[in-house]
Amino acid sequence: MAKPLCRLQKLLLRTQFLLFFLTAAYLMTGSLLLQRARVALPPGPRAPGPLQALPVAAMALGVGLLDSGALQAPRVSPELLLGMDVLRRPPGRPRPGPRGLRSRNSELPPLRRRRWFHHLAGDARGPPAPGPEAPRPVASSRGAYVGCFSDSGRDRTLRGAVFFDLRKMTVSHCRDACAERSYVYAGLEAGAECYCGNRLPVRSVRPEACNHECKGEKGSVCGGVGRLSVYRVEDLQLGSRKRRTVTYRGCFRLPENGTHTFPESLTQANVTVDACSGFCSQKEFPLAILRGWECYCAYPTPQFSLRDAVDSSLCGQEPEAQRLAPYCEVYQTPMQDTRCTDRRFLPTKSKVFVALSSFPGAGNTWARHLIEHATGFYTGSYYFDGTLYNKGFKGEKDHWRSRRTICVKTHESGRREIEMFDSAILLIRNPYRSLVAEFNRKCAGHLGYAADRNWKSKEWPDFVRSYAAWWSSHVLDWLRYGKRLLVVHYEELRHSLLPTLREMVAFLNVSVSEERLLCVENNKEGSFRRRGRRPHDPEPFTPEMRALIDGYIRTVDKALRDHGGAGLPGEYVPR
Repeated sequence: MAKPLCRLQKLLLRTQFLLFFLTAAYLMTGSLLLQRARVALPPGPRAPGPLQALPVAAMALGVGLLDSGALQAPRVSPELLLGMDVLRRPPGRPRPGPRGLRSRNSELPPLRRRRWFHHLAGDARGPPAPGPEAPRPVASSRGAYVGCFSDSGRDRTLRGAVFFDLRKMTVSHCRDACAERSYVYAGLEAGAECYCGNRLPVRSVRPEACNHECKGEKGSVCGGVGRLSVYRVEDLQLGSRKRRTVTYRGCFRLPENGTHTFPESLTQANVTVDACSGFCSQKEFPLAILRGWECYCAYPTPQFSLRDAVDSSLCGQEPEAQRLAPYCEVYQTPMQDTRCTDRRFLPTKSKVFVALSSFPGAGNTWARHLIEHATGFYTGSYYFDGTLYNKGFKGEKDHWRSRRTICVKTHESGRREIEMFDSAILLIRNPYRSLVAEFNRKCAGHLGYAADRNWKSKEWPDFVRSYAAWWSSHVLDWLRYGKRLLVVHYEELRHSLLPTLREMVAFLNVSVSEERLLCVENNKEGSFRRRGRRPHDPEPFTPEMRALIDGYIRTVDKALRDHGGAGLPGEYVPR
C-alpha cells in the first residue's frame, strides 16, 4: 500500500514542477516579445497630471504672470489661446472613458491603442488619469475669439439684436444670428444669451470670468454672470445667405439744421448707397441718408421722423444738383435702433398688479414687444413659453405673481382669475383674424402656417365652434369683472401705433421720451411676424361659420357700448 502512495506522490511532484517550468517559460517568452514591441513602437507620452494638462501660458495667466492684454498680441499662437480657454471652462467632473471623448479627441485611436498596450504589458501605473477637458478651439474660419468682457443690463457691451436659448445655445448659433443682421461681433452670456454689436469697450476682464458652458455645446464657453465671451463674425457677413439688406425708405425733406440732426456724416465723391450704408452700419445707426455726395447717419427723431415722405422724383437728380437740393434719400440699414433695446425688471415690486389680457391669436406677444421697448421693463406671463423666452422675453421665466414686471400676459377669463388683477389692458382683435392666427400657432408654432390637411380636416370646424364662443366670453367676462380697464383694439394699434402706444404707456404710469417711442416705431415688427406667402385661403370660413361669428361680434359690440366705450371698429362689425 505504501508503494502506490509513494509513486503517486512522486508523480504529483513531477507534474507540479513541470507546470511551474512551463509557466516560467511562457512568462519569459512573453516578456521578450513585449520588450521587442516596445523597441518597435514609439513610446507614448505619459498622461499629464492635473497641472501638467494646462499649457504653460495658461498656468502663468492663472498666477498673474501673463496679462490678459497679451491675448491681443500678434505673436500669441493658437495653441496659447486654446490653453487659456481651459481656464474659462467651468470646473466640472472629467468624462470617464473613451465614449465622452469620441466626438472631440482626434487622437482617440492612438490613445486607445496605448491604453490597450499598457494593460497587456501589465504596466503597474494603470491607465492614464483623464485631465481637464479643454473647450473647443475658439479661433476658426467661422469667426475669431476676441475676449471676455464685462456686461450689465443698464450699459450693454453689445447693444444690438438679443435672443436667448435655454437648451440649445451654441457659439455658431449666436454668430450666425449676428451675421444675418450684419453685425461684426457676437457675444454670449450666462450660457444661454446672445448679443450682437459693432463696437467693443477698450478694456476686457480676466479670461476666467467667462466660465459658463454653452447650454447646447459641451466644452465651449458662453460667458458668465455679467460677462460676455465675444467673437468676431465679420468674415461671416459676406457668406451669409440670409444677410439682411438695405431697405429704401423714401425721399424726404432735409431738416433745417441737418448738421445738428445727423450725428455722423461722410463726404465722398461718387458715394454709393452701399458705401453710405456700410459707414452708418459700422457706427450702429439704423438710417443712412444720401444727398448728392454727402452721407449722413441718424436715428429717427422728432425733427426727422420719416412720416412725411415726398415724391421720389425730387431725389432723382444728378449728384451735383442733388447736393444743393433740400431733399434726401433715406435707407434703412440692417442695424437695429438700440435706443430702446435695454430692458430690465422693475427695481421695486409694483403696487398695481396689471394684466395684459387677450384672446389667443389677438397679438398679445406683439403688444408685449411694444410695451417692453417703450417702457424699458420686462413683461411677465401667466404661462411659461420657452420659445418666447428664447426670443428675448426674459420675464417669461419670472413667476407671474412676482410683481417685478410691468404687466402680465394672460388668456384667462374666469372671475377668480380676473379679480386677482388690479387693472388690465384688454386687447381685442377681429375674431376672423384671431381664429386664423391661433389655428396657425396650434398647428405650426408662432411663425408657421397650418398645412392644407389641417384646414380640410374636421379639426378646423370644431376649432371655430369652440374658440369663437371663447372669443366672445373672454371679452364679456373682463368687461364684467375687471376693476380698471383700458380697451385696445389690435387694428388701431397697427394703424395708429404711436398714439395708441402712448395711451397704453400712460395707463401703465410710465413716462417715456419721444425718442424712445420713435425707436419702438422703427423696431415695431418684433420677432414673431409670420413671413412668406400664406399656403391657404386667408379666411377659410363657411357661411355657417360666418353666421356664428357675426352673432358673437354683435354681442361683444353691444357690451362695449354699454360699458361706455365706442364699440368694435367698423371694419369687422357686420352692418
